[in-house]
Amino acid sequence: MPAHAAHPELPDTAEQVLVRTKRVSCDGVGGALGHPRVYLEMGEDNKVECPYCDRKFVLAKGASGEEDEALAPGVYEGSGGH
Repeated sequence: MPAHAAHPELPDTAEQVLVRTKRVSCDGVGGALGHPRVYLEMGEDNKVECPYCDRKFVLAKGASGEEDEALAPGVYEGSGGH
């Protein structure tokens, strides 16, 4: 359970990443400090949260959420992206 859910008095400090597809992957920044890579689907929502690191992936305004060859499944454009 995310810390902010267990303690609502704490501010939500999870990183928020804007993406253009509804399917993303997260490995917690990668390397020794990361976590196993997981693939997440937004479904009908426009956001999804990583169950390991609480990073929030939010569909960018105006993005269709559809994938194409330029936006391969699991790719996101955040800082320090994978």
